Amino acid sequence: MSQNFDCFVVFAEMRTGSNFLEANLNAFEGITCHGEAFNPHFIGYPNSEDILGLSQEERDRDPMRLVNQIRMATPSGIGGFRYFHDHDQRILQDILKDPKVGKIILTRNPVDSYVSWKIAQATGQWKLTNVKKRKDGQARFDAQDFEQHMSTLQGFQVLLLNALQVTGQTAFYVAYEDLQDVDVMNGLAKWLGVDARLDSLNTALKKQNPQPISEKVVNFGEMEQALTRLDRFNLSRTPNFEPRRGPVVPGYIAAAQTPLLYMPIRSGPEAAVRQWLCALDDVNDNQLLNDFSQGTLRSWKRERPGHRSFTVIRHPLARAHEAFCSKILTTEKGSFRGIRKTLRRAHNLPIPEEEPGADYDLDSHRTAFTAFLAWVKANLSGQTAVRVDGHWATQAQCIQGMAEFTLPDMVIRETEMQDYLPALAMQAGHTAPPDPMQVPNHAPYSLAQIYDDQIESLARDAYQRDYTMFGFSDWG
Repeated sequence: MSQNFDCFVVFAEMRTGSNFLEANLNAFEGITCHGEAFNPHFIGYPNSEDILGLSQEERDRDPMRLVNQIRMATPSGIGGFRYFHDHDQRILQDILKDPKVGKIILTRNPVDSYVSWKIAQATGQWKLTNVKKRKDGQARFDAQDFEQHMSTLQGFQVLLLNALQVTGQTAFYVAYEDLQDVDVMNGLAKWLGVDARLDSLNTALKKQNPQPISEKVVNFGEMEQALTRLDRFNLSRTPNFEPRRGPVVPGYIAAAQTPLLYMPIRSGPEAAVRQWLCALDDVNDNQLLNDFSQGTLRSWKRERPGHRSFTVIRHPLARAHEAFCSKILTTEKGSFRGIRKTLRRAHNLPIPEEEPGADYDLDSHRTAFTAFLAWVKANLSGQTAVRVDGHWATQAQCIQGMAEFTLPDMVIRETEMQDYLPALAMQAGHTAPPDPMQVPNHAPYSLAQIYDDQIESLARDAYQRDYTMFGFSDWG
């Protein structure tokens, strides 16, 4: 058994050279790679019936049993297998977390792997050992298909990278071009803790398509044009420096009788939705169900077949104004007095030291709110020491946090509550749901009184992510 690891996994994809890498690993005394051990369609290799005496049926019943079998099968060396993104997901987290499983990550230029994949599909030839039997073929490039291919590969690579980061592990990275370097292969053996070394590489497998890529693609000109339009470096992304948010299950609210669950986003129309939930079953606010834990919420769901859950999003500018007025401007109960004090003293937010009085006029309100919007942009960008509170965090991040436990069945815009809330209640079995009523916000001046192009622009700068993700137009 290797001193470094109990076993290893080669993370790769189709047409990345994984067969060639496996052939060279198996050339080392003390290393055994068992093929695609967790391919859902076969075990190890297309014509194999078992690995180490374990059948495909037995593997499918308990996949970790095969991992342990590979781990223990070679006491004087080390065993492993190849794993692609679409292999049995049940073992993935376990092997990623285990530092005794050596991680080898094989990569290849995604254009090359895509073209090779398409040629193999066209010719039916996935491996070449005799050049005389090589089948000629060309690929047809499909831009949409390639984007999906690249997105899948990149998504899996990010998952692997993140898992290694959070567990404090490192992998042995091998590029397709490294497979022809015997020194790299010997370095890999050393990393695995095996003493054997190779003088030369395995030559049984032959490169199937050695010609330039321009000769391998039927519509090479179309491919060139399509690739120039791809944002290879993701230049159009909206940077996101917000901290991750949890699902905040204790804040969820369920109707007293109708199986409806409201998953609030702070500074949204919470009061209006609560009133509607009360009217739905003709109850008082204190009869609504809340203070859930994840366990009690699961029980609530199990006991109410046909339940529906929802959240309501508000225009980012209106929501920022609500957060400013209810949490920062006022000093009343429920406001954030500590943050308010910090914003006044450290960020020069032009608001009164105490509750706004008669001298706090419309111009004062507009000046203070524009300063708050500028601060929110810095806060969401990770440029301030103040926490990113849920009352002004992006709604996209709030919903992403919900997804860690459960996603809402419906995301409703505040302006469409009149149509969608009654319809959702009817889906949950209510025969005559009431219409929701508007609840005015508590503010010294309305947003309409101070709204202009500058305020809209500041809101867009701060909440570009929400404007983009949810398609919000200008508030005015």
